[in-house]
Amino acid sequence: MRAELVMVGTELLLGETVDTNAAFLARHLADLGIDVYYKSTVGDNLPRIQEVLSRALGRSDLVIMSGGLGPTEDDLAREAVSLVTGCPLEENRDVLRWIENRFIERYGSLDAMPPQNRKQALFPQGSEVVDNPVGTAPGFWLEKQGSVVVALPGVPLELESMFTKSILPRLNVRRTGEVLITRNLHFAGIGESSLAQRLEDLVVQQTNPTLAVYASGGTVRARLAAKAPSREAALDLIAPLEAEIKKRAGEFFYGVDGQSLEEVVAHMFLELGLTLSLAESCTGGLIAHRLTNIPGSSEFLQRGYVVYTNQAKIDDLGVQPSTLTRCTAYSPEAAREMADGVRRKAQTDFGLAVTGIAGPGGGSEDKPVGLAYIGLASAGHTIVQKHFWKGTREQIKERLACAALQLLLKAISEVKSG
Repeated sequence: MRAELVMVGTELLLGETVDTNAAFLARHLADLGIDVYYKSTVGDNLPRIQEVLSRALGRSDLVIMSGGLGPTEDDLAREAVSLVTGCPLEENRDVLRWIENRFIERYGSLDAMPPQNRKQALFPQGSEVVDNPVGTAPGFWLEKQGSVVVALPGVPLELESMFTKSILPRLNVRRTGEVLITRNLHFAGIGESSLAQRLEDLVVQQTNPTLAVYASGGTVRARLAAKAPSREAALDLIAPLEAEIKKRAGEFFYGVDGQSLEEVVAHMFLELGLTLSLAESCTGGLIAHRLTNIPGSSEFLQRGYVVYTNQAKIDDLGVQPSTLTRCTAYSPEAAREMADGVRRKAQTDFGLAVTGIAGPGGGSEDKPVGLAYIGLASAGHTIVQKHFWKGTREQIKERLACAALQLLLKAISEVKSG
């Protein structure tokens, strides 16, 4: 089965709303082994929606639409489906009563219901209503000349609930007998091009499973995908390729699928019973934020300081004023004293410190924007890493946080291995 996604909404084209619905739908369709070859985004314009929908139905077995099912004049999905399929709109009395009852329950009277809400009870002739348990915009399932059109509201919470409860089971029955399984391997401390070079021959030779490399927010992932009659068979196809990738780039590998770098770090700290303190200058608390997103982080993360000024580094961490005068805050000497100072003050197993120039101003010829240092102190040993990145202020902060977590993971992995 071939599927196509049609995302309706001018707000998507203007960049006012990020389209998370397409990613959600594509991911679940892939799990069913349903190929998605095209995705279109179209504004709230009836002729253009008709054009996109007509083209989709001409080349796909299944078209899933998101958006355009509200009560206002620019909600045009139902009208477009009706015109393209030749199925006139009919009022569903049961749905109308359901909408009316929702207004009565909420406002105590039907008088509060605007007349345009009746529009949400209109459906193309022959379609089946898809209940909306969390909103007032029901969807529908329409089969016409061998193709299926599914229309769902654009609100992500509503779409996800309706798809999971009503659409997914129906599509599962219609699946072709093959499943598409993906597995993502995550790497830190290596660039996209460097990882791609290590895996170049594997990419060139790919058939089933396939392999692709992507960069994202300071980390890199290798996506493996295999088609097979069952999930177990697909994973069996993936396993040898995964093992070969880890053999070639295992020193940078940290997790699979939904595992984040901070999650792996946190779980290893908890497993080993180690403690950590942070001193952040350039990242402004980003490392602490990422680690405290992990449940149980309070058991190992003892303290975190945002020491953005030189005086804060002196007062809170005991950095020597002479060091800052002689070397500046953007130096290996400052990073070392920050890491030693925060570990000493918090009495933790590790002290992690970052300092650098995120920009866009503040740089110089010998200390340009993007220069950063990471210090990591442990019992009797402190290491300092130098980094340099180009990018926006946010990108530099994100990459520095990832590099710091990667250094931390490497250090505690060495503790674990003895």
